[in-house]
This record gives sequence, C-alpha cells and structure tokens, in this order.
Amino acid sequence: MRHRCRVKKLGRPADQRRALLRSLTTELIRHGQITTTKTRAKAVRSEVDRMITLAKDGSLSARRRALGYMYDKQLVHQLFANAQERYGNRNGGYTRVLRTIRRRGDNAEMAVIELV
Repeated sequence: MRHRCRVKKLGRPADQRRALLRSLTTELIRHGQITTTKTRAKAVRSEVDRMITLAKDGSLSARRRALGYMYDKQLVHQLFANAQERYGNRNGGYTRVLRTIRRRGDNAEMAVIELV
C-alpha cells in the first residue's frame, strides 16, 4: 500500500532518484531555469525551496547541509551570498513551473522550472 506516501518515485531506485534531484537542483540554481518533464519539475521544486531557505538562514550548519546536498561548492557560496538580498522578503515560493509543449519522442509533458 502507498497510502499517505507522498514521494514521487520518478521510475527510479532511491539512490538514482536522489542523485537526479541533486543534479537538477544544482543546475537550476546555476542557470536560473531548466527544461525538464513536468513530474520532475514538481519534484525538484521542494528541494530548491529547501536550499534557498537554508541560504536565507545563513548559519554555519545551514551552509554545511547545503554543501552536503548540492554538487558545486562555489555555487553554494554564491547562493548564500545572494539569497538574503534576492529572497529576503519572500516567504517561500521561490520557483515557478510553466508547462510547455509535449516532447516529440514519447509525448511526455514538459515544463520549464525557473527561479522567481
């Protein structure tokens, strides 16, 4: 039974799913927007919000948690330097998911996820 289990499986084992979310989070914060499937965009949204919330906190433990999650060390330092001025007065909702046309090969629903 999957009653009350809110984890999106994404068709992958747990270790591959975690690596996928980590890489999507890193690339979204690096580039500002990425194009992916709608399900992946909705799954990575909460992870990106968590990283930005850690960056707004700015404490040493928050920085270590972000360094343990994201793949790029310099990107974490850049995020922590800019997050307070960019998202200081916003209480969540740091990303926007916009639906686009379906993918040609398998007709999957595509979306653009971007930082607000």
